[in-house]
Amino acid sequence: MYRRHLVGPRGAAVVRVVVRHPGAVAIVPLLGDELLLIRQYRAAVDRALLEIPAGKLDVEGEAPELTARRELEEEIGYRAGALHPLATFFTTPGFSNERMHLFVATDLEAVGATPHGAEEEVADVVRVAIDDVADLVRSGEVEDAKTLVALSLYLSFGW
Repeated sequence: MYRRHLVGPRGAAVVRVVVRHPGAVAIVPLLGDELLLIRQYRAAVDRALLEIPAGKLDVEGEAPELTARRELEEEIGYRAGALHPLATFFTTPGFSNERMHLFVATDLEAVGATPHGAEEEVADVVRVAIDDVADLVRSGEVEDAKTLVALSLYLSFGW
């Protein structure tokens, strides 16, 4: 995080706090007629949230697709036979440069989770019928932005 000193459109000096982020991936994992989500504790909101699997691009030189494959195995214990790009977007451009790469994972094979970090060690994998995804989004049970974006895009475009 740093303070960025800029000149605004009318010439006034302004200061903005900016968070530099390496970027991240998030995955919509499809297993037959179900979608796999993860419920994990998030310190910033001090409670567990229902999310799609995700993780930072924190391995130097690792391509987003490889990060997505690694995160799927770590968080929910599945290996993707195929990964399909869904979208790329800035998560919060008002204060961060984080760019999120979304994928849809298909042809999943169970390999066992290898959690990294306290949150993942006690996280739960939640199976949701694809037919129930729209109701899940509308219900307010999903409050995580990347998950709302990913599920909305998935519902809009199908697979």
